[in-house]
Amino acid sequence: MQIEICDTTLRDGEQTSGVAFTAPEKLNIAKMLLSEIKIDRIEVASARVSSGEFEAAKMISSWAKEADFLERVEILGFVDGIKSIEWIKQAGGRYLNLLCKGSLLHVEAQLKKTPKQHVDDIKAVIAAAKKEKLLCNIYLEDWSNGMKSSPDYVFFLLDSLQAEPIERFMLPDTLGILNPDQTYDFIKKTIDKLPEKRFDFHAHNDYDLAVANTLAAVRAGVRGVHTTVNGLGERTGNAPLASVAAALKDHLNVKPSIDEQKLMRVCSLVEAFSGIRIPSNKPVTGEHVFTQTCGVHADGDSKGNLYYNDLLPERFGRKRKYALGKTSGKASIRKNLEELGIELDNEAMKKITERVIELGDKKENITTEDLPFIIADVLGTETTMENVKIINYQLCQTHGLKPVASLSIEINGKVYEQTSSGDGQYDAFMKALTLIAGSLDKTLPELIDYEVTIPPGGKTDALVETVITWKLDRNFKTRGLDSDQSAAAIKATLKMLNLVFRE
Repeated sequence: MQIEICDTTLRDGEQTSGVAFTAPEKLNIAKMLLSEIKIDRIEVASARVSSGEFEAAKMISSWAKEADFLERVEILGFVDGIKSIEWIKQAGGRYLNLLCKGSLLHVEAQLKKTPKQHVDDIKAVIAAAKKEKLLCNIYLEDWSNGMKSSPDYVFFLLDSLQAEPIERFMLPDTLGILNPDQTYDFIKKTIDKLPEKRFDFHAHNDYDLAVANTLAAVRAGVRGVHTTVNGLGERTGNAPLASVAAALKDHLNVKPSIDEQKLMRVCSLVEAFSGIRIPSNKPVTGEHVFTQTCGVHADGDSKGNLYYNDLLPERFGRKRKYALGKTSGKASIRKNLEELGIELDNEAMKKITERVIELGDKKENITTEDLPFIIADVLGTETTMENVKIINYQLCQTHGLKPVASLSIEINGKVYEQTSSGDGQYDAFMKALTLIAGSLDKTLPELIDYEVTIPPGGKTDALVETVITWKLDRNFKTRGLDSDQSAAAIKATLKMLNLVFRE
């Protein structure tokens, strides 16, 4: 069974509080969704909203026409005579998603019209769209409430519009009020009225049921579902693209056309452009969702992948991890050591396990990259020598001038010194360090994320934890703790250096 996915990140997702994409950002997201992720359709704008919205719609439509994607790009329009139609035509659009009223309450209280008057207005817009050679889908806004409180109106609307040139009837749970049983029942009743027509379902997540409701809608017979990247959307958001795609495939044997391997790329891009971070425990895309924390789970995985499910990280271009903390056992630690290429005997493993558990009890955030330092500290041996030591450094910040960093560092017993300026104190430090690394024909990892945290309620003298994510042949994190932010970052950087320069 084939189900269309229509992603509405660039229209409905942009209604997330505080999110406003620029035209170039919208264009890049659209390109990735259509050409790389291979999504079936995207909704990219609302007509008549702003000049920026028009510019974005125009840029996307121009690119899509050239790339032969134009009939997969849709724009929301309104029952406003020909105003939305003219806007979409000028933007180069091909598809009008016409927003109609799907509940009697909206017609009478918001429009102050009768159902027949609203139907006449809808038909006039559809006729004008056809004249301008625009294809037309229609949204029945607040359809879920319409089915609960005024089903006769919904069926009147469907009956009145069945002869119109409408490509798809799109059924939104606008306020996220449905549960899966209601969704299945209402969808089934709606489709039974016009079984030959195509229907989409558009879920909102107010009760955290958007994905479940989407699956129920598919079982009831819809041929298209709507999503947003990372679940962006008004209030609690919409059905997340990654979760819906995975659930359709694994639970309903529906194979969406999308490329699962590239999902994280668009999720990361939207995270960066929107400024809305992906929660670490968000299914499929969260940082920790493929991380086993319990030592029993790690042991089971070592003895036959006993704690795997169909959501294998490799499907999404990711890797399974084993967290380190108070619930860690030897199996978890051994898997992390294997990643580092370190082998320890049973007695050493026992000591390291005890120390990891001790640190976990203190709520220490322990990473794979911390293990060599824990080993060196606990065993008091040269199992992992500290090959890089910072002898001295000076950071200088002067008003009106670029910050300067002077660095003296020992690498494998030899001292190197360098001075550089930068856009900030840490940037100057890294540029001096890069000069030293370059003289040794070493390439430093790329810094891809820099996170600074102080305890809740912390004052100006609070300890600062800096967590830096690096990329070389893989992503890894290092952390530093100090009362000074720059010093904490330098401590995290020193851990990275000892990994890079480890012999």
